[in-house]
Amino acid sequence: MNKPLKHKVFMKKKYLLLMALLPAVASAQTKWTETKNGDVVLVSNKGGQNLGYSAVSGVKILTVDGLAFKDLNKNSKLDKYEDWRLPVDVRAKDLASKMSIEQIAGLMLYSRHQPIPAAAGGPFAGTYNGKVFAESGANAYDLSDQQKKFLKDDNVRHVLITSVQSPEVAAKWNNTAQAFVEGIGLGIPANNSSDPRHGTLATAEFNAGAGGSISMWPGSLGMAATFDPAVTQNFGKIAGQEYRALGIATALSPQIDIATDPRWNRVSGTFGEDPQLAADMARAYIDGFQTSTGNNEISNGWGYNSVNAMVKHWPGGGAGEGGRDAHYGFGKYAVYPGNNFSQHLIPFTQGAFKLNGKTGMAAAVMPYYTISYNQDIKNHENVANNYNKYIITDLLRTKYKYDGVVCTDWLVTGDETVINSFLSGKSWGMEKATIAERHYKILMAGVDQFGGNNEVGPVVAAYRIGIKEHGEPFMRARFEQSALRLLRNIFRTGLFENPYLNPEVSKKTVGNAEFMAAGYQTQLKSIVMLKNKANVLPLQTGKTVYVPKKFTPAGKNFLGMQTPEKLEYPVNMEIVKKYFKVTENPDEADYALVFIASPIGNGGYSADDAKNGGNGYLPVSLQYGKYTAETARATSLAGGDPLEKFTNRSYKGKSETSTNITDLAMVTDTYAKMKGKPVIVSVNINNPMVFAELEKQANAIIADFGVQGQASLDILTGKAEPSALLPLQMPLDMQTVEAQFEDVPRDMKCYTDSEGHIYDFGYGLNWKGVIKDARTAKYSKPVAKP
Repeated sequence: MNKPLKHKVFMKKKYLLLMALLPAVASAQTKWTETKNGDVVLVSNKGGQNLGYSAVSGVKILTVDGLAFKDLNKNSKLDKYEDWRLPVDVRAKDLASKMSIEQIAGLMLYSRHQPIPAAAGGPFAGTYNGKVFAESGANAYDLSDQQKKFLKDDNVRHVLITSVQSPEVAAKWNNTAQAFVEGIGLGIPANNSSDPRHGTLATAEFNAGAGGSISMWPGSLGMAATFDPAVTQNFGKIAGQEYRALGIATALSPQIDIATDPRWNRVSGTFGEDPQLAADMARAYIDGFQTSTGNNEISNGWGYNSVNAMVKHWPGGGAGEGGRDAHYGFGKYAVYPGNNFSQHLIPFTQGAFKLNGKTGMAAAVMPYYTISYNQDIKNHENVANNYNKYIITDLLRTKYKYDGVVCTDWLVTGDETVINSFLSGKSWGMEKATIAERHYKILMAGVDQFGGNNEVGPVVAAYRIGIKEHGEPFMRARFEQSALRLLRNIFRTGLFENPYLNPEVSKKTVGNAEFMAAGYQTQLKSIVMLKNKANVLPLQTGKTVYVPKKFTPAGKNFLGMQTPEKLEYPVNMEIVKKYFKVTENPDEADYALVFIASPIGNGGYSADDAKNGGNGYLPVSLQYGKYTAETARATSLAGGDPLEKFTNRSYKGKSETSTNITDLAMVTDTYAKMKGKPVIVSVNINNPMVFAELEKQANAIIADFGVQGQASLDILTGKAEPSALLPLQMPLDMQTVEAQFEDVPRDMKCYTDSEGHIYDFGYGLNWKGVIKDARTAKYSKPVAKP
């Protein structure tokens, strides 16, 4: 063999040896290791952020300074937004500058409601390869056709999750969705969200040591009834962990409107009518949800246990005229006869924007649908809050220095098709504008995101309108400004580093025994004892009780879908039997237990009244029996809609009867049947109610705001002592309700019962009598105007 050939052979062997040694050399230089769990690859960075990526997304790992980084845009170099060592705003600005207008427009969208798996029909339907789920052969965690389209074609990255089949399915769907978006474009992860999902099932049984599908807690009014913000913060901490285990990084909550009008159908979602209590509860709730600690903290309190809180509804939605709600055209106006607009801001400015925790303020804000009538003192526009530059830019952003995400409520850019449909568009004050013009108006008002819009087209069209008016540099800067805010919330929660879940961990986390127990204990703390004549409570277990069945008439739900009539026990009788003997014969009973709900009205509008020559408007009643609004306003304070030929929305002289008037009959009939023996009433309260109709027929009354029936039984039998207080006033009568101002809290004359107790804000009983403690001293003082 000649020398040149020998040299070539030698060099080839040397090269092969060097190549064989390179992995070992690289391994010695790198500070990261890799493990695989199915398609998810987990990277552990020594002294840095751990990463997760999908083996099927096409993403590779870059090694820089011995550390691992995800090459999300697949350009084989480390961009600033991929560098987890840099501050969040540096990363977000870099990524925003790289995004096309279509990509930013997609980031500005918030999807319509997405059940997992997709429903077969109705407003939230979806398909899998063109077939409904049951016929498709798809897995429950697969992406629907519609989801693939809006994620890929419309660049949507904010997805609203509703029902999920199980925690494991939710985790697997999250992983499927994250792998899908990781493999396209710039690799921006999905920021999934949820409306409140920790409500109770009245018939569910609590067993200490047992888990459930998700921990169950009282509603927001129940949290408020504890008058203890620490309880609410603990809820936020636990619920946040469950959200993240489901793949949810944004909570469309809390709802911190002060419930100044007792008739509003969203009172049950609030923290009551007192602005200071609502502010304290808002602060605690958000601190609980947003704060990560220990190894889960990335920076400034944010991290892998953090859930962005989208606080709602700026600048307060509780002052709808006549108590009507702005999901509907008939409820579009919020009015301020008490000149009390500023007090509605307190839960935001003194609560949500002044947190005790390191995250500082709520990550996002949602304005309400309402037209805050005549409150725009700068431009004098009566358009919905989402469209109002004074409400969003001058007040929220400039005066109160809020630079987080502002997202519209759902369907605000849609066309109004009918005045009384929940699913109709809600473009109040902008009904005559085009859809593109509505999007542009909202952007120029200072809003970043469009709720319930899956289509990128109208946002891009709004951009083009802006170019004609302001030039492209201005509009590009405006879009990047919103992109920065939106991306900030994705970076802070660690989704760019690892958006993936271990389904087995999710299964063990969501609804675990510890979380279920914490929720149940809070339910007990949320139940108010209103009446205890002759100390009939606590009841002796083992006695015989009579429980009347509850009749629910046929009707329609808020989506307009038919609901059948029912006659059934309002509580799980198998649980009742663990406390008492049960009889269907009142003569054999020692006590009667009557479970009812507060009066349910019609929302203040009747299509039949409109068809029959009326204006369609009716009173919203807080009593069961027929109420005629003799003292209502003769002329409404606000009015006007393209679908109406009048502006006076008065309902004076009209009558209304509660749809659940049979609940009142349950009490009065049982009182007669018991012939003087104790009648105990347990009432689930969604709105304040006129207790005069039933109080005298009850020996004892407890009130709850969404609990398991078992919690009520534990209070009734003394296993737990009642400690909660009313977060709302209970009016003397409906004339009192008509006289109060829609925008003013705690301005009603309250009901006084047969024992001389006044059902006022902050009232409640324990076994010793009327509760007077540090909570009542702090919150029961008269409300001071700001």
